[in-house]
Amino acid sequence: MGYKLQLKATVEGLKDLQPTDTAEDPFEYTFEIQCTSCREQHEKEITINRFEQHEISGSRGEANFVFRCKSCKRESTASITRTKETLSQDDQKPKTILEVEARGLELVKFIPQGNFEATGVESNTPFKEIDLSENEFYDYDDNAGQEVSITEVEWDIVRA
Repeated sequence: MGYKLQLKATVEGLKDLQPTDTAEDPFEYTFEIQCTSCREQHEKEITINRFEQHEISGSRGEANFVFRCKSCKRESTASITRTKETLSQDDQKPKTILEVEARGLELVKFIPQGNFEATGVESNTPFKEIDLSENEFYDYDDNAGQEVSITEVEWDIVRA
């Protein structure tokens, strides 16, 4: 099953909002998941790193995340792809930040833990450590002489 993680927010004074996600500093995408076989929701949040690869049992290749359900013992996998989409000041529509190919598990909820980055619209000032865990961010762009903010943050998991 394919999923898209979409971000929508009111952005003021910033452009190119995206997770900080490089091989040197990978973003740990955190989700609540549910087994599609027994419908049991996993009790803990899981993290998926797009730079990690794990063996799928039965030599069926690799995935970014491999999970065995405690209830039904079925193995599930997920592989993620970062899109090139970013969120900027006048964007009205949600942007797809991540594409997920999941087998045997359903993504229930995304938890934004980790750093995001953006650039000042007027000054091109980099903002590197944006925390969206509270669904808002406020700062001041000294070079542009104006406040910058990200508010009304909404995350949506859509079936692809």
